[in-house]
Amino acid sequence: MEPMLLKPVGKDYLWGGLRLKTEYGKKMGMVPLAETWECSTHPDGMSTVVNGEFAGWTLREVLGRHPEYLGTKAQGELPILVKFIDAEKDLSVQVHPGDEYARTFERQNGKTEMWYVLDAKPGASLICGFAHDMTRELLKEAIENKELDKQLQKVDVHKGDVFFIPAGTVHAIGAGALVAEIQESSNVTYRVYDYDRTDKDGKRRELHFDKAMEVLNLKSGVDVRQKPRMVRYYPGCSRELLCRCQYFDTERIQISMAFSFSVLENSFQVLLCLEGEGQLEIGGQGEADEGRGQGEGAKKADALHFGKGDCVFLPAAIGRCHISGRAELLKIRC
Repeated sequence: MEPMLLKPVGKDYLWGGLRLKTEYGKKMGMVPLAETWECSTHPDGMSTVVNGEFAGWTLREVLGRHPEYLGTKAQGELPILVKFIDAEKDLSVQVHPGDEYARTFERQNGKTEMWYVLDAKPGASLICGFAHDMTRELLKEAIENKELDKQLQKVDVHKGDVFFIPAGTVHAIGAGALVAEIQESSNVTYRVYDYDRTDKDGKRRELHFDKAMEVLNLKSGVDVRQKPRMVRYYPGCSRELLCRCQYFDTERIQISMAFSFSVLENSFQVLLCLEGEGQLEIGGQGEADEGRGQGEGAKKADALHFGKGDCVFLPAAIGRCHISGRAELLKIRC
């Protein structure tokens, strides 16, 4: 059992930019590069293991061979998908269904998600919910008259902001936002409005008004910005819980020298490096956060180097982990 450095899959959606290439080292030929799916077993884009025993395997293949790597909380498949998103232009106004609807009609999970804003150009904003209560008729009229903008709740965004977007919430990431997204493992999106844009073949992208109406929350939006949480400081690092929901927990870890923690049998963990670099060692010394000591069967392994933009999958029960270096990480588990 060993940590797995992952190679992502890229997406060249028309609203993307180049920052994932220039700032996060994503060596992909596609232009633009809108998203990279960093930790994914979804059929529409599967991460590949770079190092160790399973080098060259997709993460889906590894977990098919070793379902115990997911931990006791997951039910047969990786429940999350981790992305970087570079919105050079506005994304479509859209909504994702909840689990019941998506599993019934799309044979996928629903999609509740969170965004951590990595950077935002001056004036960047997000759409999160409606400005006031809506009806199907009002929404349809607003779309047809190209006045939907007046009906939507817009929120200015800045670096470090955190947003939680439950399934059923109308939303869109605005131009100029660079975001890390943690979501349910799903690729079901219903576009409500797309600014009459055309794809590379000159065709307007499909809208899904009827399906969207089945799942939209038409009540006025609430503030989805997550309130500041307490930062806990330790020798060599700090920890801040960004988001906790039924699907995932996400922490922000700032490492100035070292950070130790344990990965127990209940859940895998994912590390997403946002800044800096470090060395990850299994069996390292120091204080654990989820439990004491090592998981059963964990063994000493060569240190794994990671840097800005890298994503590492840690199998459940891998035990005590020790990171040294200077880095900012998101640490995710179910």
